[in-house]
Amino acid sequence: MLVRLLGTAAGGGFPQWNCNCPNCRGLRRGQLKARARTQSCVAVSADGERWFLLNASPDLRMQIAAFPPLWPPASCRRGTPIDGFLLTDADLDHTLGLLLLRERSPLTVYAPMAVQQALRQGLALPQLLARYCPVEWHEPARELAPLPTATGQASGLLYQAIPLTGKPPRYAREIAHPLASPHSRVAYYLVDERTGGRLLFLPGLARREEQLLPYLRASEAVLLDGTFWSENELQEQGLAQETASGMGHLPIGGPEGSLAWLADFPIPYRIYTHINNTNPILAEDSPQHAAVRAAGMTVGWDGLELTL
Repeated sequence: MLVRLLGTAAGGGFPQWNCNCPNCRGLRRGQLKARARTQSCVAVSADGERWFLLNASPDLRMQIAAFPPLWPPASCRRGTPIDGFLLTDADLDHTLGLLLLRERSPLTVYAPMAVQQALRQGLALPQLLARYCPVEWHEPARELAPLPTATGQASGLLYQAIPLTGKPPRYAREIAHPLASPHSRVAYYLVDERTGGRLLFLPGLARREEQLLPYLRASEAVLLDGTFWSENELQEQGLAQETASGMGHLPIGGPEGSLAWLADFPIPYRIYTHINNTNPILAEDSPQHAAVRAAGMTVGWDGLELTL
């Protein structure tokens, strides 16, 4: 399985356009040892020719432009090697990229029903897209199953959606059930049928989830929610009153954080993604960045590639 991290930032990217936090200011001025990042999105493929995207970032156009395997095939006037999208939730930073792909090419989208309902009732996104291009919406499999190409052929990948604790995005919180479902967020577990490579995609994680333990033990790589280092990060920087857990994200640091939780799992690749612009792990010379590396984990960056 080929894995390419197209983007690794949380909503707003890094630096965020309207943010003057120490990280964003430092990066703009060339005073921070860090990399700019686009918003979180991942491409996976079993053969390097047919690709699936995990979420659809608002930065998707530039992410496609930066990765030639996602360019239109030379054999056609218009076309795409992207065979489908697997959405983890209905958050804007994971779905708005679909609107950038409205130029007539058919789209195949896998998303839980609660996510589809949020996009339909809160944004009218499916209705809008349907005016521009054919779109097929699918409920993702809850047991390991073949992930077909857009033409129904074998892709070489198996996939499974794993329900997680979550809540609807802000724009959909006033809409009635089923948008209030605790399973408005999923993780994806993918397996390469030929190599046996196993990937767990977890860009949003509100708490330690017991049902994830078998997948964590089996995975060769996990792409994990790295939004915040601490519970009160936004408050401490004077940017907002929300806490990490209140926004649906398990912090990295602290005795109950994800760094301590995953430190003892024998996973070869443990990579943080969906990193907020305020997170100190972005600074490559920070104590927090060093703590991640000391635990055998990686702060993900745009363009990082794995072969599983």
